[in-house]
Amino acid sequence: MDKSKFKSTALGGLTNNPAFVLVLGMCPTLATSKTFMSALGMGIATTAVLLMTNVLISLCRKFITDKVRIPCYVLIIATMTTVVDMLIKKFIPGLHGILGIFIPLIVVNCIIFARAESFASANKVGYAAVDGLSMGLGFTAALMILGFIRELLTYGNIKFTFEAVARTKHNLTGSEFLFGIFAQPIGAFIMLALLMAAFNAVYKAVKGASVDRQNELMKSQTITRPENADKGVTA
Repeated sequence: MDKSKFKSTALGGLTNNPAFVLVLGMCPTLATSKTFMSALGMGIATTAVLLMTNVLISLCRKFITDKVRIPCYVLIIATMTTVVDMLIKKFIPGLHGILGIFIPLIVVNCIIFARAESFASANKVGYAAVDGLSMGLGFTAALMILGFIRELLTYGNIKFTFEAVARTKHNLTGSEFLFGIFAQPIGAFIMLALLMAAFNAVYKAVKGASVDRQNELMKSQTITRPENADKGVTA
C-alpha cells in the first residue's frame, strides 16, 4: 500500500471536509444539527452507509460498466441506507424517532454519490474503505460541532440522551429559549457560515505555516557551491 496515498486518503475528511470545504450534504447538515445528539446520530448513520457503499462499489468496480454505473450506484446506496435505517429503528428507536425521514434521505446525500463516483469506483477496497471512513468521520465531526453550538446557544445546556433530544419537536415558548434564532433555519445558516469561515481560515494558516517550514528546511539543506567551482583548473 502506498503510504503517501494512504495518508492523503485518511486525511481527506479533514483537508476536504464534506461540510466545511466541499459544501456537500447541506440538507441533513442544517436540518439535523439542532442538537448535539441528533447531529451525532445522523453523522454515524451517514458514515455507516458511506463506508459500506464505498467497499461494495470498489469490489464491483470491474463488473459495473459505464452505461449502468449510476443505476448500480443508486441501488447499492439505497440498499445500504435501508439496512442502516432498519438497524437504527430496531436498536435505537429514540434516534429513529428524532431523525425520521432524514435517514431514508441518505440515499440522495451528495457526499455518498460523489465518493462512489470519484473515488470508490477507481480505487482498491482498502483505499475505498479508508476514504469512506475518513469522509464519514469528517462529516460527523462537522455536524457535532454545529449541533453542539446550536443546542448550547438555544437551550443553554446539552442533553446527551436521544430521548431528551425529542424536545426539539415540541413548540417551546420564547422564555424557554436562550437564543431561539439558532433553533431556526436562519440560525443554522448563520452558524454554518461562521464555522466554515473559521475552519478555512485556520486550515489556510496551518497549511501556509507548513509550507514555510518546508521551504526553510530546503534552504537550510541546500549545499552552496565552492567559490572556485566555475573557474576551471589552472596549469
